Amino acid sequence: DVEFGGITQHIGAYQINQNNNKITFIDTPGHAAFTEMRARGSKITDIVVLVVAADDGIKPQTVEAIKHAKAAKVPIIVAINKCDLPEKNISKIKNEMMQYELIAEDLSGDTLFVEVSALKKINLDKLKESILLQSEILDLKSSFSGQARGVVIESKIDKGKGPVSTILITNGMLKKGDFFICGDTWGKIRAMISYAGNNINEAFPSMPVEILGMNNSAFAGAEFLVTKSEDEAKEMNKYKKN
Repeated sequence: DVEFGGITQHIGAYQINQNNNKITFIDTPGHAAFTEMRARGSKITDIVVLVVAADDGIKPQTVEAIKHAKAAKVPIIVAINKCDLPEKNISKIKNEMMQYELIAEDLSGDTLFVEVSALKKINLDKLKESILLQSEILDLKSSFSGQARGVVIESKIDKGKGPVSTILITNGMLKKGDFFICGDTWGKIRAMISYAGNNINEAFPSMPVEILGMNNSAFAGAEFLVTKSEDEAKEMNKYKKN
């Protein structure tokens, strides 16, 4: 579990507040869901923040992440980390990025580059502002009404609790007691836990929540959909299996 702003991360996603706007971060580029989303055509993220170290530039996994993001047609913001180091080489990184069509604004391109230091907490607000700016350009909106839908970020079997899944809600409001189908399984929301580890009764778009009540674990990238009733969940699950 990674500490983020003093909160022990409960799940592989967290949410922050910036100027009364919420930003949800999903961790790590090697994330199964990130790879899966391409295979399944489900879009789990609206913006990719590509983190590159100022002192060592582009790595093979950086190229991998760029390819994933491009294939999913997700815009990229480049965060150059460790910009407090004397051996930083920003212009080298910007030049290397050009071959992947990520051209900085100061090189007359339209990719947002932000120089940050996670350690010294430099420009982290600027990075968040860039994310909000990008989301305004993309005009990102979700409906809070109607039956909830979402995507599985991760899913595991817990010895005591049974199947436990982290869902990112993309539309509608999810409530405790809702029946749903997800991947090859179905279930009823017995409990919902926020990224901070609190029990909650309802969850809204862009919230990452851990849910209990699935009959089986689901694969990362699976689509999650609330149904009107238990019967509908069973029917739809049977239909999907066939």
